[in-house]
Amino acid sequence: MVDDSSLKYWHDAGHVARRTLEAMREEITVGKTWDSVIQSAERFIRRNGGNPAFPVTIAVNDLAAHYTTDHSVTAPEGWEREMTFQNGDLVKLDVGVHINGHIGDNALTLEVGNKGKHTDQINAARESRDAAIEMLHPGTPWYKVGAAAAQPSLDAGFQPIRNLCGHQLKPWELHAGVSVPSYACGAENPGFKGVVEEGSVYAVEPFNTTGDSGMIKNIGARNSSNIYRVTSKGLWRKALSRKQLKPLGAQLARNLEERYSTLPFAERWAFPMLEKPFPEADEESRQSKWNALVKKLISIRFLETYHALGCHDGGMIGQFEHTILVNSGGPEILTVE
Repeated sequence: MVDDSSLKYWHDAGHVARRTLEAMREEITVGKTWDSVIQSAERFIRRNGGNPAFPVTIAVNDLAAHYTTDHSVTAPEGWEREMTFQNGDLVKLDVGVHINGHIGDNALTLEVGNKGKHTDQINAARESRDAAIEMLHPGTPWYKVGAAAAQPSLDAGFQPIRNLCGHQLKPWELHAGVSVPSYACGAENPGFKGVVEEGSVYAVEPFNTTGDSGMIKNIGARNSSNIYRVTSKGLWRKALSRKQLKPLGAQLARNLEERYSTLPFAERWAFPMLEKPFPEADEESRQSKWNALVKKLISIRFLETYHALGCHDGGMIGQFEHTILVNSGGPEILTVE
C-alpha cells in the first residue's frame, strides 16, 4: 500500500524513467551500438537524480528481454552480427529508475530507420498495454486484465506472449509477488488469482510476437543476461561464519549488497570491484576470479542471475510498459514526463 510519505518518490522515479526512455529514443539510430545507448541511458538516469533500478536492457528483433552488455561487450548467444542498430531492426528498450528504492519501470518498441515494416506490431503492442491499464480498477480480476491486454495483438494478427508477465512493485522489490497477465489466462488459472488492489503499484508490460507459439525461451547460460541480484541481505555473514566464504569473498559480497541492495545490477557495474584487491591481475586472471566468485555466491544462494530471453520460434517481439498506481478512481500512470 502506497502511503503519502512515499508518493513523491514513486512520482519522481516514474518521471525520470519516462524522460530517459524518450531521450534514448532519439539515440537509437542506424550504426549506433547497443552498448553506447545502454551506457548513455544509465548516465542520463544518474544525471537526473535517479539510479538504475536494474541495468538498462536492449532486445533486438527476436530477442525479448533481459539482456544488457557485460564489461567486454559480449554478444548474446546466437547473435551473429555486430551489436549495432541496422535499418529495419525492431528494438525493445527497457528502463527502470529507483529513487530511495521506489521504482519507475517502462519500456518501448521502435523500428530503426524508416522501412515501416513493423508498424502494425508496434501499434498493437502499445494498444495492448493501454487496454490492460484501462482495466486496473480496484477489484478487477486479473484474468480480465489479461484478456484485455491480449485482444489488440490478436486483432492485429499477432500472438501475445504467455510466459512473460507484468509484476507488482514495492520499495526495493522489482518483482513483489503479484504477476500481471498479458493473455487470456482464464478465471481458473492458479498463477493469476485475485484482483487488482487499491494502493498497489504494478508494471504493465505485454509482449507480442509474429511467431506462432506465443512463448519465449531461455538463451545461453543461466547468466547470459549479464544481470545479477542479491537474494537476501546479510546472507554473506552466515556463509562467512560457516566457512563457506573466505574473508575476501565475504567483503566483495558485502560491497555488492551495500551498493545494490536487492535490486538487479550489471556485471559491468560490479566487475571493476576486482581491480583493488587484484591490481596486478590481467584481464584473463580477473575474469577467472570473477567467475569463481559468482559461482560461489550463487552456490550459497546469495546471488541469483537471469537468462537472456528470445522468442521460442524466432518471431519478432514487441513490448510496451508503464508503471501504474491504482487509486480508488482507477489507474494513474506514474511513468509520464
